[in-house]
Amino acid sequence: MKDLMGRAIWDYYHNDNPEDLQTETSISELDELPVDYLFRDFEEMNGIEQKALQLSEGKILDIGAGAGSHALYLQNEKGLEVVALDISPKSVEVCKLRGIKNAVCENILDFSGETFDTVLLLMNGTGIFESLPKIDPYLQKLHALLNDNGQILIDSTDILYMFDRDEDGGVYIPAGGYYGELDYVVHYKGESEEPITWLYLDFNTLKNAAEHNGFRVERILKDEDSYLAKLTKK
Repeated sequence: MKDLMGRAIWDYYHNDNPEDLQTETSISELDELPVDYLFRDFEEMNGIEQKALQLSEGKILDIGAGAGSHALYLQNEKGLEVVALDISPKSVEVCKLRGIKNAVCENILDFSGETFDTVLLLMNGTGIFESLPKIDPYLQKLHALLNDNGQILIDSTDILYMFDRDEDGGVYIPAGGYYGELDYVVHYKGESEEPITWLYLDFNTLKNAAEHNGFRVERILKDEDSYLAKLTKK
């Protein structure tokens, strides 16, 4: 991993000639991702993010913390104990520089030793599951990290709307896999990461998988094709 996302976050924080990131997927063209978006405050976040932060309580694990905006709000504004977790070394360094007391660079599947009252996975949190066949190990790991009365707050988008439809309303979906499994590529300053598999889940598919792995599932908020779900232990 070249850690291009982390480099962009690092450059922006240090005002070292930052540029916007570019992203693309196997079903979408090149798109700009302004780096300052990753440093937004609570008022600039969307409704799903704001709702998740409002519901967060107790000891928090923020998975995929990025530049640390969610963790900072919970730590500084709500006075909660937060662990910010990310696989990007430079992002974790920026989290620490921004004042997050506990920022860890580790893959969630390797992270252990603590349990939490709230686990956050935001900005398409289901993406880290990679693909449908890999969901179970991730959900089992999340189950192990959660206190008995804890909650997982996770968001995603049903991307069925991105596919072409015929005159009768039918959707043209590529054969050979779930339509939410995408190849995702990040570009920064003329360099490109190796493609990763990124998973967008419709709510019913998430619900079925989570229930299979010992969770109760509730849809907390729906915003067009996106949603926030809460998972609790059965």
